[in-house]
Amino acid sequence: MEPVVITGMAVLAASGTETAQFWDNLQAGRSALGPLTRVQSARLTTGVAGEINDFDPETQFGKEGELLDRFAQFAVICARRALEHAGMAQRSPDWPYAAERVGVLTGTGMGGICTQDQGFRTIYGEGATRVHPFLIPRSMYSAATSQIGMATGARGPSFTISTACASSTHALGEAWRLLRSGAADMMIAGGSDAPLTFGVIKAWEAMRVLATAGDDASRACRPFSRDRGGLVLAEGAAMFILETASGAQRRGARVLAELAGYGATADAGHITQPDQAGAGNAMREALRTARMSPADVDYINAHGTGTKLNDATEIAAIKEVFGADAQRLSISSTKSMHGHAMGASGAIELAATLLALEHQVVPPTANYTTPDPECDLDVTPNQAKPRPLRAALSNSFAFGGLNAVLAIRK
Repeated sequence: MEPVVITGMAVLAASGTETAQFWDNLQAGRSALGPLTRVQSARLTTGVAGEINDFDPETQFGKEGELLDRFAQFAVICARRALEHAGMAQRSPDWPYAAERVGVLTGTGMGGICTQDQGFRTIYGEGATRVHPFLIPRSMYSAATSQIGMATGARGPSFTISTACASSTHALGEAWRLLRSGAADMMIAGGSDAPLTFGVIKAWEAMRVLATAGDDASRACRPFSRDRGGLVLAEGAAMFILETASGAQRRGARVLAELAGYGATADAGHITQPDQAGAGNAMREALRTARMSPADVDYINAHGTGTKLNDATEIAAIKEVFGADAQRLSISSTKSMHGHAMGASGAIELAATLLALEHQVVPPTANYTTPDPECDLDVTPNQAKPRPLRAALSNSFAFGGLNAVLAIRK
């Protein structure tokens, strides 16, 4: 059971299409949420989203981009950039590992929903008798994994996990398991989602958990605030290069952090209502596998969606797990700035957590207004906080009661 380290990362989100830009916006508490433009919003009540507006697939892929749904485009770009960040070529012949020992593990909540949405519109709305010949390979949930493998030459264990909003956190945790068990030497892992379609947004509206724009769309998501009104849907991706510690040492890699522990649990309760015990058990398992105590953790990047029940339940679970140590923790929800990118959220938030450890700065919970007595821990309201950070947790709690937590340390 060898230690696993992170040697490369890349993020593509509403808060930034480059890692440096992403971090600058987070530590400044700058919200990237804004008016919904990718979808006609006249028949929608929300009107706000976390969109990636300065993304041109043609410059990245040329005509080959037609073979990839938007979510797979995000994933492939991030995988290439993460390899470069790790000091490796984009293609396997130049890697220090055999291609058969390098795998790809991605998480997504919605898969190629943009392609599906267009196909259904063509068939049902326009009465067409034919659809695009690549509808299936573009829309399948495993498309990002397959496209990354083809783009990089990775031939090891590769698959996709879909557990709603915990998908990419589960993907990273299971990649950690593969490396620790000796099934691979390196994993390209993370998540991607591009769920901003009319059908998806309308379906989320029906659940009554979406925030509305109000006078200022950038302030629509207010996690942990007493006046919070719901989550804001977003798109994005983040990918990481995970290696065994000995492999990274042999090739002289720069280590960003150790991926030290992973907890995965199920509530086995309600399909949408979160459970304090399930969330707490996932955090405990992450600490146990990392051989950490609550006193070792300084920061938690919370799931923090901005819904009434989710935020209060998560804070209650943190109090239960950490006891007296909960009062000295720094907690924040970066979803307040980049939005909720469904299955990609956990990966994007791990990027935020890694950058917090690197810079020794806790990113804030933006848009915070009025304290909520049920969320009475230090949620880092509005202003970033410099402080020594040794270890952190990144929480993801999905509909269906599927929980995943990652523990990282310097």
